Amino acid sequence: MKYLKNISILALAACLLMFVSSCDDTSDKFVVNETDAVQLAELTVTEIELDPVNTNNPAVTFNWSRADYGQPAAVRYSIEIASDAEFTNATVATTITGSNAATLSVAELNSAAGTVGAPAFDWSTLYARVTSSLGTQEGLPVDSNSISFMVYPYFNYPFDDYYLVGNGTAPGWNNNLNNPALFRDQDNPRLYHYTAYFSNDDGDFNNGRWKVLEERGLWQPQWGVTDDEGSDDPKTSGEIAGNPGTQGSDPGRFGVTASGYYEFTFNISTKKYTTEAYDASGATEFTSMSIQGSASETTAMTQSTFDAHIWNIPSIRLAPGELQFLTNTGSTWGSSTAFSGVAQEGGSIPVVVEDDYEVWFNTLSGRYIMIPLNL
Repeated sequence: MKYLKNISILALAACLLMFVSSCDDTSDKFVVNETDAVQLAELTVTEIELDPVNTNNPAVTFNWSRADYGQPAAVRYSIEIASDAEFTNATVATTITGSNAATLSVAELNSAAGTVGAPAFDWSTLYARVTSSLGTQEGLPVDSNSISFMVYPYFNYPFDDYYLVGNGTAPGWNNNLNNPALFRDQDNPRLYHYTAYFSNDDGDFNNGRWKVLEERGLWQPQWGVTDDEGSDDPKTSGEIAGNPGTQGSDPGRFGVTASGYYEFTFNISTKKYTTEAYDASGATEFTSMSIQGSASETTAMTQSTFDAHIWNIPSIRLAPGELQFLTNTGSTWGSSTAFSGVAQEGGSIPVVVEDDYEVWFNTLSGRYIMIPLNL
């Protein structure tokens, strides 16, 4: 028995020795080192004029040396574009893993140029650099040297536009009948307003309804309420849902229980809406409306037969310059913000790029929106 006891003690000691040895073993640890900065090569062509027609064509190819983190790890490279050498307003144009070259299309470079503030139809200096990092968490980032080049961007219209459809609105459930545009907020481009008349003369549950479309003539993408149709009781506020924005099926309908003027707000960022009654008593109803100014010849607008406060021109050619809304009383209305804003008496609206525009003006709220049709 004493012999067996000695064997047990020896076996236990051997196991303890193996355990301690394994704890001290560092041979399986993954150790990486910070890489030296990669070297971004100068471009062979340093003046790039962007073609607004062939936007999928390659515009520029960047090449750089490979990063070395001391391990065969997946290295991510981010190509940053800026309008200043300090990269204070940089944007990431593209990210690539493993390769040490990347090509930007005309559209991608134009978008990056617009994001950092390069003006359209003029030559500007842009700066580029490559940031190397490890993994999806972008660990141990190291910036390369920077290079500069000239670019001539075309105009990049950065906004989204939305349109009403439904039996509570002028076009009914026709999705391609000069559907009214929502008026984009001049300070928050993801917030939209529509202060106007909505119809529900008989109070029927299925009347006084509408949804929001992203493109006329197409039922998707469409936006409405999170409730299913049939359970979508009209509410003064709530959550919005979209097909395919948030779900695979069509959302419920916005609605009002009686005809009248309402202020509808639609926030595509917060996914919230409001529909509140609006007192339009005493508001002036103009008998004619035109646009005038250096951007266009004086052109009459069309008054909505559904709501006398809504005026529209489906298409008009505007040149760079300024314009005002001219009423039948001789007063002119405008503002200092391009594309959308709130007009006040005596102001002028800047037109920053030539194109065919769809123009809407709401005399109840003073809001206007000018949507370029070809940009």
